[in-house]
Amino acid sequence: MALTTNILLALGSVCSLFLAIYWIVGLFQIRASLRQLPTARDGLALAAAKPPTASVCVVVPAHNEEAVIATLIRSLRTQDYPDLRVVLALDRCTDATLEIARHEIAGDARFKIMQIRGCPKHWAGKVNAVWRSVIRSGALDADLLLFADADTIFDPGCVRASVALLEDRSLDLLSLVSTLTHDRWFELLAQPAASLELLRQYPLLKSNRETDRRPFANGQFMLFRKSTYVAIKGHRLVHAEILEDLAFALNIDRLGYRPGVLLADGMLTCRMYHSWPEFKKGWMRIYSEAASRKPDRLRGSAWSLRGIMTALPLSAMLTLAGWIAGSPEHLWPGLGQLAMILSTLALAVWLTAMLTIVRLGKGPLWTALFTPIGAWLVGGIMLQAARNLERGRPTEWGNRQYTRAAR
Repeated sequence: MALTTNILLALGSVCSLFLAIYWIVGLFQIRASLRQLPTARDGLALAAAKPPTASVCVVVPAHNEEAVIATLIRSLRTQDYPDLRVVLALDRCTDATLEIARHEIAGDARFKIMQIRGCPKHWAGKVNAVWRSVIRSGALDADLLLFADADTIFDPGCVRASVALLEDRSLDLLSLVSTLTHDRWFELLAQPAASLELLRQYPLLKSNRETDRRPFANGQFMLFRKSTYVAIKGHRLVHAEILEDLAFALNIDRLGYRPGVLLADGMLTCRMYHSWPEFKKGWMRIYSEAASRKPDRLRGSAWSLRGIMTALPLSAMLTLAGWIAGSPEHLWPGLGQLAMILSTLALAVWLTAMLTIVRLGKGPLWTALFTPIGAWLVGGIMLQAARNLERGRPTEWGNRQYTRAAR
């Protein structure tokens, strides 16, 4: 029994050391990102110093979005940007989206509604709706094109700040990582881990550096220069993609243009999903495409996430508990003190990192304690995505099914 206790404490100490080192590096990277990269809120000062003058057309695809379209339109109507137009691309809607949109627009001449009644088989539904609306609505008359999702809410200064940042950073595409809502159980427990895993795969510093980028974009908010959008053939470039934002970022970088992605910092908020089944389905699509539909990569990411975010913190907690409950006379010399120091350090660093991440997402700080549970759930989503790819199960998105072959 004493030998088993000593071995477990030794293993726990090693795991605690690894956890401490991992999150010390992680905190350094987070702080470096915050120091080197502005957020959308920082763009307000840029816009005040040099007011942007480019015309902007916002294009929003919406498929059966009666629950959120009113809030979106209200936020767009409050935008303080002087030269702004909005095109709502209603994609095969069968609910009250159209009626609600008309009511909320209330005759505002800046808004135009385009109804999309069909979709070619070789196009993704959302991409087709956006492209057909762009070419038919006169959106290409604007200097800048902003593509946003229907479940987003814009701060009144969001467009103004974002245009200023696009110009200041000389970008061809600016995307914002929205601030997510956090009032449903899965948003509180699983969403921080889900978002963190995606940003771990596509770190902001790497996505924004001058050379050797790891390009990334968030389809909830993509601001293009019209000249760049036309040069790359617009949404035709990504016509079959069900994660068109990442495909845009990768192709824009490949073609020699400059993409950038920044934190919204509350200037753009979004409720991505309304239920746990929707959450799972949506993140399976995101992770599958982000992993280039490679099941082995998905499994590797899943177990890495569960190991770092779940197993290691729990190991440090058990190690500290084992030291507290153990009998010092039965421990190897110095092992008890080493286990106590390393596990305490690891938990302190890990909790600091979790609190930092939750605070950046503007969520309740107490949810930091439950990230091991959320990470385990998110790991399960990635594992299910890997199984679905291997079994040839289609991806459901926007009331259509897409067969995506594993690679």
